[in-house]
Amino acid sequence: MLRSSKQDVCAIEAPQSICILRLSAIGDVCHAVATVQAIQNHYPAAKITWILGKVEAMLLQGLPGVNFVIFDKKKGLQAYRDLQRNLQGQQFDVLLHMQVALRANLASLVIKAKRKIGFDKARAKELHSFFMRDSIAPQENAHVLEGFAAFARKIGVPFLQDAADKPQWQMPITQQDLEWAKATLQPYRTDTSRGFLVISPAASKAERNWLAERYAAVADYATELGFKVVLCGGPTEMEQQLAANIVQHSQASLVNLVSKTSLKQLLAVLQQAAVVIAPDTGPAHMAVTVGTPVIGLYAHSNPARTGPYLYQEYVVEVYHQALLQQTGKTAAEQKFGKRVKGADLMANIQIEQVKTMLDTVIKQQGI
Repeated sequence: MLRSSKQDVCAIEAPQSICILRLSAIGDVCHAVATVQAIQNHYPAAKITWILGKVEAMLLQGLPGVNFVIFDKKKGLQAYRDLQRNLQGQQFDVLLHMQVALRANLASLVIKAKRKIGFDKARAKELHSFFMRDSIAPQENAHVLEGFAAFARKIGVPFLQDAADKPQWQMPITQQDLEWAKATLQPYRTDTSRGFLVISPAASKAERNWLAERYAAVADYATELGFKVVLCGGPTEMEQQLAANIVQHSQASLVNLVSKTSLKQLLAVLQQAAVVIAPDTGPAHMAVTVGTPVIGLYAHSNPARTGPYLYQEYVVEVYHQALLQQTGKTAAEQKFGKRVKGADLMANIQIEQVKTMLDTVIKQQGI
């Protein structure tokens, strides 16, 4: 993991009002929460407004000390008008623009701030640099979370400066959602069980999903080890079909919660788990925020950039192999974070690799 130098932390006057612009996605807003809460700890008097997407707000609503302004991208131009109306009369000391997508860049135009800070030019895309007056320090080989941490350092917050620093999260799990998760899982608890192993099998794109029969084989192995296996995920047809296929291929009795939870209920379920297995998907990063070990399955993106931050040593990946095959170069020989393409890359992850990693997690985490 990349760490900053103390020179990256800028000495400035404490800001009284801070605007965060990070609209999406679930995993990225989970990373951003760690930065926002580090800022809150350093500047407890600062008022923080966070502009984010409608779905992401469903997860983060109730985050202590943060005022959310919803940007619903499905509304098109009306979303920008709504944002302008909701921010009318407000001027912030600083805007931390943590997203390079064009829609976020356009949204920044209606935000009034004395300072507007964005990404450095090397990471700026879709005209991002043209919308910003200032930028964070350049970084090499930085995880997404570390990129966000640089925004905190830019305004004087000493966050993730050395190897001893760890991000911390205080996620807004309500007592009602926690009780729901406990009640839902209670019928499957036994005195002899290792606890719950949650598989969140689906990513936003089907090509990033592992094979159903292989998920099922690992579920069967986990069951033999004494876990109760729970499937979780969203309501899309792809997610429900993948879950159904896993259940069909499995010899064990699985608990299928796919499409049956809200985001906050899902977060509570992940908190109750002993370990999570997932591809590059939001629930993997949600699990990290509540301290649950994650076995990440990666083929298309570099886990050093997008892997489950606190558990990158548990990633099972074929990314580097695929990158070398497609480009003839290693990750170190080209732009950091370069993605690889292919509908069948996840098939290169073998069942035995995941079983072996599960054994490692059990031993190291004392499960």
